[in-house]
Amino acid sequence: MLVDKADFAPLADLAAHRQASWDRQRDYVAAASPLHVRAWGGKAPPARLEALADLPFTDKEMLRSSQRDHPPFGDYLAAPETKVARIHRTSGTTGTAMTVALSAGDAHETAIVGARAQAAGGLGPGHRVVHCLNYKLWMGGYTDHATLEATGAAVIPFGVGDTELLVRTVQELKITAISCTPSYPAVLERVIAEKFPGLKPRDLGLKLGLFGGEAGLDNPEFRARLKSTWGFEPRNSNYGVSDVFCNFAGQSQIDTDLHFMALDVLHPELVQPDTGAVLPWREGSQGELVLTHVSRECQPLVRFRTGDIVLLTGTCKASCGRTAPRFRVVGRSDDMVVVRGLNAFPAQVAAILNREPALSGEYRIVLDGPGPYDALPVEAELAQGTARSDALADHVAAQIKRDLGLTARVTLLPFGALPRTEGKTRRVIRKDRA
Repeated sequence: MLVDKADFAPLADLAAHRQASWDRQRDYVAAASPLHVRAWGGKAPPARLEALADLPFTDKEMLRSSQRDHPPFGDYLAAPETKVARIHRTSGTTGTAMTVALSAGDAHETAIVGARAQAAGGLGPGHRVVHCLNYKLWMGGYTDHATLEATGAAVIPFGVGDTELLVRTVQELKITAISCTPSYPAVLERVIAEKFPGLKPRDLGLKLGLFGGEAGLDNPEFRARLKSTWGFEPRNSNYGVSDVFCNFAGQSQIDTDLHFMALDVLHPELVQPDTGAVLPWREGSQGELVLTHVSRECQPLVRFRTGDIVLLTGTCKASCGRTAPRFRVVGRSDDMVVVRGLNAFPAQVAAILNREPALSGEYRIVLDGPGPYDALPVEAELAQGTARSDALADHVAAQIKRDLGLTARVTLLPFGALPRTEGKTRRVIRKDRA
């Protein structure tokens, strides 16, 4: 059950609300989700949310196995199939695509929570926002469309492909905002340069860029590059975990940290990634985000390991007035690369590459074999008009060594060598999994 303006509500009130919802949800899950009954090994779910650590985790592989054995929804579908109102597939970026079922109530909660995140970034009545994510099955298409609409903005459902038409559409409809992945503007920039002589990206008149689905927006150099090129305000407005909530966090117009917008319907924990030990929910804690639905009909999840490593940056009221806790995503546990005992995440590498004007910002980390690794293999693309030089490669490697303590093998590629994608861009390529 939703709380009106939950992102501004007192945290104590939200904690009491979550507990009241859990009083109903725990019995519902225990009675209707065989996956959880198996995972709990005969344990009864605790009465108090504070005692959730007594239960084992659930994880993505358990969901995959459940859907393989009980297609198409898995045996964690707690509601009758007649309650399913919408069906999606996840993108499959980190493995097998999953089937996600939503009841009408689940879909409504998803739209409202996501709208909080988009509205915090500045979207609302008076905006015309073009939505450029894949509408074919992926939740980022239609479900994110619904979150945008719930802000009161007018939504143009464009999807992906036909980028020339998108440019003309933005001009003809006087669109003021765009919703897409952080890597998509690079696709648009290339098409504008090739097909619209004399037109600059900022000439389109976009005022707001709403991004999600990929890392990168925490990096100030990347944000500055977007703002300078496009003239819009870039917002990290769409963070979510498809199996849990399509979008439950976004930044405000004042600071760049993400606000956790779902404390009325999601119970969060932080755990130590290696041991699973619960970490304190307080400013400065860093660990893997674990989530529990306290209000979900179709596919409720309890103590679900998201695989995302986050840093909790604030639990007091923010300068924007929101009480919603603030955090940053450090990286995904399955994207983490261990080099001589040190952990590296793609976003950390991107932050270094985006500081270098001789590079385009496009990159990938190509791993040959399962590791361990003696050096981090980085392929970085040169900026347009920049010549390759060994000195530049050595300079970038030295910056990685200085900032991350890692030895890197940097290969410079000509401008345009790496693919620009309309969907999610893979930054870590593991040849042993290809």
